[in-house]
Amino acid sequence: MTETGFEKAPARDRRRFPGISSRAYEHPADRSALVALRKLSGFDTVFKALSGLLPERSLRLLFLSESVRVGETQFPHLHAMLRDACYILDLEKVPQMYVQQDPNPNAMCIGLDEPIIVVTTGLVELLDEEEMRAVVGHEVGHALSGHAVYRTILLFLTNLAMKVAWIPLGNVAIMTIVTALREWFRKSELSADRAGLLVGQDVQASMRGLMKIAGGNHLHEMNVDAFLAQAEEYESSGDLRDSVLKILNLLPRTHPFTTVRAAELKKWAESRDHQRIMDGHYPRRDEDKDTSVTDSFRQSAAHYADSVRTSKDPLMKLVGDIAGGAGDLGGKLREKFTGAAGAGAGAASQDKGGATEQG
Repeated sequence: MTETGFEKAPARDRRRFPGISSRAYEHPADRSALVALRKLSGFDTVFKALSGLLPERSLRLLFLSESVRVGETQFPHLHAMLRDACYILDLEKVPQMYVQQDPNPNAMCIGLDEPIIVVTTGLVELLDEEEMRAVVGHEVGHALSGHAVYRTILLFLTNLAMKVAWIPLGNVAIMTIVTALREWFRKSELSADRAGLLVGQDVQASMRGLMKIAGGNHLHEMNVDAFLAQAEEYESSGDLRDSVLKILNLLPRTHPFTTVRAAELKKWAESRDHQRIMDGHYPRRDEDKDTSVTDSFRQSAAHYADSVRTSKDPLMKLVGDIAGGAGDLGGKLREKFTGAAGAGAGAASQDKGGATEQG
């Protein structure tokens, strides 16, 4: 231990992934979008030109003047974690990192030319060392994937939409792009959670961190299994009305719901894909240029098809039934919306003044 009370080196040996491509841990929807963007001719040139319009310089100056830059003499335990995360994921240039005074636990990675990682004091005070290591790995994963570029654009467009809200068509056009970017960014958060697990290599610490973000620093009052059960109940409970409400609740968010993130991460941690990476079998960065856009979209489509097929959400079940050619569509719609066992049962229950909820 040092005089700060934190170890400056990792508490235990962790596996390193030389030359790892971000494709190794990216969610299929995130990966297909990124592969397509990287293949676009002149994409880098366009965004470098766009950087002049975005407030990146202003953000850098703001953090430099109003936050604490992490280094060997300031928050040295975070500096050690950051260097360790970059070493594990083989990110050659260590991003600048800042701690910002804010009681809300949060972290982000932004920037067009060079990524900047920002964590709030609320997060630093909330998490223990291993939990924080997973968060730092999460943000380094964003940097390795190039997510910082799109996050910066999303912030810019969101602010722009607020400024032009009085222009009906202009606001609609911008919000359409913002909504699409948010949907992609929610998937990118699942990718970064996986990167955090590759860095921390402690699934329990990752779970604890997500629980604390949801429920505060009360681990003695929380249980991982019960927390994951909430995600199961969230996905499967209710009827079609609840499915619609879930979509409406999710649309304005840049992050998936915390219980869902925990369930998705646990599922990936137990997958063959994760085990192969830990065994040293993963895509390399020098192979990225040869990646097929078609294959990436095919993998993404297969993932969504499998998600619909295995989902317990009422709306996804209905989509699966329609795709499978199920008959009596009208009856199924009534059943999903009302929770009735069938058209006749629905009518009977409504005569009694209420609908029967599905179990």
